Formats: sequence, structure tokens, C-alpha cells
Amino acid sequence: MKSAKLFVLLCVGLLFTSFAFSQQAVEETTVEQEYLSSVEDVIIRELADTDDRENKLVSLQYIEAAVDGGRTSPDIIYALESLAGEGISTQSRTNGRLMNNFPDVRAKACELLGEVKTEESKTILVKTALADNEPWVVTEAVRSLGNIGINEGDEVVSTIIWVQKKFATLNPSSSLALEILFAYEKLADTVQDRSPMIQSISAVASNYTYAPPVRQKAYDLLRQLTGVSTSTSSGSGAEK
Repeated sequence: MKSAKLFVLLCVGLLFTSFAFSQQAVEETTVEQEYLSSVEDVIIRELADTDDRENKLVSLQYIEAAVDGGRTSPDIIYALESLAGEGISTQSRTNGRLMNNFPDVRAKACELLGEVKTEESKTILVKTALADNEPWVVTEAVRSLGNIGINEGDEVVSTIIWVQKKFATLNPSSSLALEILFAYEKLADTVQDRSPMIQSISAVASNYTYAPPVRQKAYDLLRQLTGVSTSTSSGSGAEK
């Protein structure tokens, strides 16, 4: 009987020791992961803050890996905001010449902000869409705003409407117009007042500088949102 009790006590002791070691291992792993993450954040910020375009692209690679792994941090958001405004909100000049106009950096930053899907990333993208004059960058910003899906008080849709009017006048781009239509489609259920959005879609549909498939998408979206069949088709307009 005594030997049986002794055996039970030994088993309990071994289990307790094993649990203690496993807890210590977990804690050490967590501390190590946090340390590595903080080091990565420092690297990201340092690379993003340099003047060299290649370093900024490397920073974006680190950020993409972190976002793909489901990890974000204040340092990553700071870096993305800085990179999205590279050459726009933050300018570096030599003898009056803008030295940091890197639209590829800004476009990639906008793409990654769309993967974060927070109120903060939405705010950064709205600022970028309003300030940038490069259709490529604004296209990525609009796409990401649609992917995030936040549109409180119709702020995002109002921003996209402004973008559509601006570029339709100054620099019409079929790819941007198409992305605007996709964003409207994704955000439609969040819109409080659809009238301005409907007018914006109609403007795309009737603008013959856009490719026929883009105008056709606009007509299809109008039918979807209003339930009214349109009598005009993009095909007939393309023949003019």
C-alpha cells in the first residue's frame, strides 16, 4: 500500500516538474518572439525613414511579411503612413528638385494598408487619395478603401466621388475608374445617401474617354443599385 502511494506521489511530482519546464519554455519562446518582433519593427522604421528608394522597398517587404503573418504594430502603421506620403506629405528637395517622388513606394504602401483594415489605415488612405496626383497610387488607395469597408458618415464614398470628378477632368484613367466602380459596389450597403454615388457612377457610364468595358460595368452597377434598366449601352457609345 505504501509503495502504491509512493508511486502516485512520484508521478505527481514528475507531472508538476514537466509542467513547470513547459511553462518556462513557453515564456522564453514568447519573450524571444516579442524581442524579434520589436527588432523587426525598428528595422522597418529605420529603412522607411532613409532617403534611399531601395531601402524603402525593403521596408515594404518586411511589412508585407508581417501583415501576411497577421501581425501589425504602431511602428508598422507609422512606416506605412510615411511611405504612403513619400514625395507628397513628406518631400525632400535638392536645388528645388523633388528627390523622393516614388509612386511605386506609395502604391505598395496603399496596398498593404488595405490588408490592415483598421480605422487608422482607412484615415491614411483617405488622405492619400485626396492628396496624390498619380493615378496608379490613387487606384491602389481606392481599392484598399473598398477592401477595408469602413464608410462611417459616407466619408469614404464622398472621398471617392471627389477623386472620380478630379481625375475625370484632369487625367481620366480607365483603370482608376474601374476600381472606383468596384469600391462603390463593395461599399454600397454602408452608404447613407446613395444619390451622389449614383451620379458619380452615371458620370463614368457617360464618359467616352473610358474603355467600353469600364462604361459597361458602370451601366451594370447602375442597374444593380437602382433596379432600373438603362436604355443606353457602352457598345453603342464606343462606335462614336
